Amino acid sequence: MRVKGQNFRTIWQKQDDKEIIQIIDQRYLPHEFLVIDLLTYQDAIEAIQDMAVRGAPLIGGTAAWGVYLAAVQAKKNGAGVPFILDACKELVLARPTATNLKWSVDRILKAIEGLDNLEEILNKVEKEAIDICNEDVKNCENIGKHGLELIHKIAENKSDNTVNILTHCNAGWLATIDRGTATAPMYAARDAGINIHVWVDETRPRNQGANLTAWELLNEEIPHTVIVDNAGGHLMQHGLVDICIVGSDRTTRSGDVANKIGTYLKALAARDNNVPFFVALPDSTIDWEITDGLKDIPIEERDSSEVSNVTGSKNGMIESVRITPYESKSSNYAFDVTPAKYVTGLITPRGVCNANEVDINKLYPEHK
Repeated sequence: MRVKGQNFRTIWQKQDDKEIIQIIDQRYLPHEFLVIDLLTYQDAIEAIQDMAVRGAPLIGGTAAWGVYLAAVQAKKNGAGVPFILDACKELVLARPTATNLKWSVDRILKAIEGLDNLEEILNKVEKEAIDICNEDVKNCENIGKHGLELIHKIAENKSDNTVNILTHCNAGWLATIDRGTATAPMYAARDAGINIHVWVDETRPRNQGANLTAWELLNEEIPHTVIVDNAGGHLMQHGLVDICIVGSDRTTRSGDVANKIGTYLKALAARDNNVPFFVALPDSTIDWEITDGLKDIPIEERDSSEVSNVTGSKNGMIESVRITPYESKSSNYAFDVTPAKYVTGLITPRGVCNANEVDINKLYPEHK
């Protein structure tokens, strides 16, 4: 996507030194656009854990480049294959909920299985990391194409010619390699000349909607309004939301969806007000090994300071301010699970399907 007229992905090899990986440090957006270097696989882990990068597809891409950095380190220090394998184990544990992380590491491990020449391993890992990122871009483009059909149908039946879309958190290009999942249909609709307006949930406690999604849409010149997290139901009650489109950090083979905390409440409000609720996701976000999302998806608990404090910009300086009494405890569940019965459909790179195992398998028969 474009930032001040320049095209960017969220992660890439440094142009003059391919053994350095660069990322957009999302902790400083929207107040400062900062690109930082990842020199080691430990840097990749820190970027994932501290949310310099976030979003399931981007976490997967960062993990892939993390394995590449581990291979670079192994080659430089002569540590050998065991060093890379240990790095993979650490990378997988960086964050527990997003399934793309383990998927990308497992894919690379399979690609280098049986190899012992470090130069050959390095080249193979680099190719896989590049392919994972390029495939993600293509997946998002296809998600956009299929999601556009949904928005187009709504636009055809609206007298005022503007489709109001509600989204939660950030499932935009900042959460992927480019284009985004939930935002891909929005960009496709804009490119097709459809008038859209996006309600952007602020998404406490880290405010990814207010900070990141709003910044994206502003750069793309898409009309949008930032709202408090609890406003969505009110808007739906008054006919101000035509469709909800959110992303996913892990979706079961039966259609249960783990996404940013608060997604479940949006799905409940959507069902009560007959608003279609769609989840946009790439293949790599589907966990084919589990069917019960409430039982089997691990829900990350992050540091309570993200709830008790709020971060913003004042006089050009980014500051954190305490908003709760020092004696009050805070709890910080990062994700919740929306049961499949509340999901109207899944927007995948292969098409739109109902959120159930039978229909998902029709799109992905190789996983039956």
